[in-house]
Amino acid sequence: MKIPATLALSAALACTTQVSAEDLRSSRHSISYHTVDVQGLKVFYREAGRADAPTVLLLHGFPSSSRMWEPLLPLLADKYHLIAPDYPGFGPSSAPPPSGFNYTFDNIAAVIGELTIKLGLTDYVLFMQDYGGPVGFRMALAHPERVRAIIIQNAVAHEQGLSPLWEARRKYWADPARELEALKANFTSLEATRQRHLGSSPHPERYDPDAWTDEYAFLTRPGQAEIQTTLFLDYRTNVASYPKWQDWLRKTRPPTLVVWGKYDPSFTVAGAKAYHDDVPDAEVHMLEAGHFALDEATDEIASLVRDFLARLDGRKG
Repeated sequence: MKIPATLALSAALACTTQVSAEDLRSSRHSISYHTVDVQGLKVFYREAGRADAPTVLLLHGFPSSSRMWEPLLPLLADKYHLIAPDYPGFGPSSAPPPSGFNYTFDNIAAVIGELTIKLGLTDYVLFMQDYGGPVGFRMALAHPERVRAIIIQNAVAHEQGLSPLWEARRKYWADPARELEALKANFTSLEATRQRHLGSSPHPERYDPDAWTDEYAFLTRPGQAEIQTTLFLDYRTNVASYPKWQDWLRKTRPPTLVVWGKYDPSFTVAGAKAYHDDVPDAEVHMLEAGHFALDEATDEIASLVRDFLARLDGRKG
């Protein structure tokens, strides 16, 4: 008897795609979404894993939000308690105009620090990306006893980590009134938002365009240009703070993991290697990825982080 081609194809597909009930179980079942009042602001955060597990505090970059950590959360939630907040002015958190909130990295770090107190987080691993570096280092210096270790993903604490792109950005710091419109165009254009992800990656086909189109939609919300340019003017205080952060690293020598996308147009490979100068035992891994390395290297980052945290837990025990 001749079997119709469509039935034969269906049978073949059934044989090759059979999965168990375990495979069909969602790996996102422990992820939840919350909002907490902090200093009169609604601060949004993502949470995953058991509350009694070791905590990892994930601090996002610009112009992203806690959403950037979404691919990683299910890959760590079986063993760790993950908290990923959105800063004021980002994501679903409150975004008052600069007249209603002083957008500085000091203030943002203070808000996130108060959030950790409200959530009862007494110790944690800091996982810092981009703007997460200035926020996290401020938190670490304010309460070093709370920081078990640090994980750095394209977050700079050394001048050599700043690419030539920062020359134009320094012009804004020197003359904000004259350079404001040029900075707005650079920060909020669709092409600039796209390029932050792609960088010089030889594999642009691996990047989901939703990453930058969603960020562009965020950046073009009413009031965002003023919020982000105000905060970026304060970024100069981060560069001025690099020696202080480096001193803390040298004196504290926290367990340190650096996972660095080498196709980053803003932060150079030298910025990753510089952490060795402060923490000689730091683990530094260069990844085939860009500024937002989770775009392209999610599984690799998850594996490196899990190994690092497992060794950290072993030292604790």
